[in-house]
Amino acid sequence: MPFSLRIFNLFLLHLQALNTSFDKLLATKKCYSMEFLFIVFLVANSLLFSCLLYYLIKKRKQPPLRQSAVSDLPPGSFGWPFVGETLDYLSDVKNGSLVKFLTQRRSKYSSKIFSTALIGHPMAFLSGADGNKFLFSNENKLVRIWWPSSVDRIFPKTHQKANHKDFASTRKLLSAPLRSESLQRFISIADAILRRHLQTDWNCPQIKVLPAVRKYIFSLACKLFLSIDDTNKVERLSKYIEDISTGLLSMPINLPGTTFNRAVRASKEMRKEVQQIINQRKSELLENKIVSPDDILSQMLQATNEQEQFLNESDIASNIVGLLQGGYSTVNAAITIIMKYMAEYPEVYSEVLKEQMEIANSKTANDLLNWEDLRKMRYSWNVASEVLRLAPPVHGTFREAIEDIRYDGYTIPKGWKLHWIADDTHKNPDYFQNPDKFDPMRFQGNEPAPYTFVPFGGGPRMCPGNEYFRMVALVFMHNVVTKFRWEKVIPDEKLVSAPTSRPAQGLPVRLYSHKT
Repeated sequence: MPFSLRIFNLFLLHLQALNTSFDKLLATKKCYSMEFLFIVFLVANSLLFSCLLYYLIKKRKQPPLRQSAVSDLPPGSFGWPFVGETLDYLSDVKNGSLVKFLTQRRSKYSSKIFSTALIGHPMAFLSGADGNKFLFSNENKLVRIWWPSSVDRIFPKTHQKANHKDFASTRKLLSAPLRSESLQRFISIADAILRRHLQTDWNCPQIKVLPAVRKYIFSLACKLFLSIDDTNKVERLSKYIEDISTGLLSMPINLPGTTFNRAVRASKEMRKEVQQIINQRKSELLENKIVSPDDILSQMLQATNEQEQFLNESDIASNIVGLLQGGYSTVNAAITIIMKYMAEYPEVYSEVLKEQMEIANSKTANDLLNWEDLRKMRYSWNVASEVLRLAPPVHGTFREAIEDIRYDGYTIPKGWKLHWIADDTHKNPDYFQNPDKFDPMRFQGNEPAPYTFVPFGGGPRMCPGNEYFRMVALVFMHNVVTKFRWEKVIPDEKLVSAPTSRPAQGLPVRLYSHKT
């Protein structure tokens, strides 16, 4: 985090805290003169800010951002000292799309690549499907995954510093349980849990979709990943995940009382809980109390690499926490937006209902969904795909240049960061006609051109949760549309980004059961 920006945000954070205390003091019945209160306020604020400034100066490690000595850098601007163009970037993220940030600079520099500076790092943006192809195809060859250090502090892993080959091998083992062939046997579990959830939490005339879906998604994840059924334990873990999710979006200032500090502590506590489950599970496996792996954790514990070595337990714990957090925010938001669009487009809802009723009518009331049922949900998946195009789970991710890279006549120096953004192709009329229109039929028949539809990234680093999302989304759509129709309480409710897209008010809807 840039030094000056850290100071500024710390100042605002604690100024807000002092303002709150000041207001509470004024609200008491004790008589204080305004002059006295104002002096106390200024002195306390000055002392606090001075301490924070001294702390940051002592902790400061990195020099200010400097331009590379390379003469043929991509065209662009590093913006303001320390801050770069981060404020413009974050402003567009908050508005839900980075299209404006991209198109302005792409037009200004008339190039397929431009440079900028974000969060204290020189950074290159590669445009279009060709840029996506270049990044995804050169994973662990010219580029590697990169996240701000704050993310590593929340989700620490021992293999982060391993060589590319070992890193790729470890990641492959960790993501294996999330492949479609492994997830197929969890479909009936997801269906059964959702049926109970709808009976208990959706048995009302009006509901706020976002928190209701979040509760189901996290309960399901705890069951599939860790075999946790205890509702009290699920509730406790969800509070940890909420702190982690909030902290990921905060300024990475690890001081007591800050949002980031709460996220770091919550992650640590949650990893301890997962480690306790790991210890118990290993004992059960050694004593053959579990005949076969019955959850994703057991699969990870029994996986071995090419040298017949088991995965590091702390990596498994950190990975489980990361996957739970990802599902808590991204899967929940995407499914909520699916309901939003089906409420706004009755013809789309009708087509989904028709498809899902054909499946429901082919089964008895007690039959649970299976893999073959999900394969029949083609139009429903078109709807989900169109939602992912318009509101992808994440705006994009970062890479780091392993060596100097030549691209489109320019040099990207070793150590520079690269950033791909889903909206760059998702909302580009060159790839999707009328890109702002919600049209599930664009996914009917011919698939989008390669490297244009990238809600989960691509290449070796494609998000391992893509098949998991497909399973959860389709099971959810089947159950909800066959039981309810719904209408939005707030007709013009907007989508906001935090940073995943979600309805601003949580999407309150009125429910109408098909049986009434």
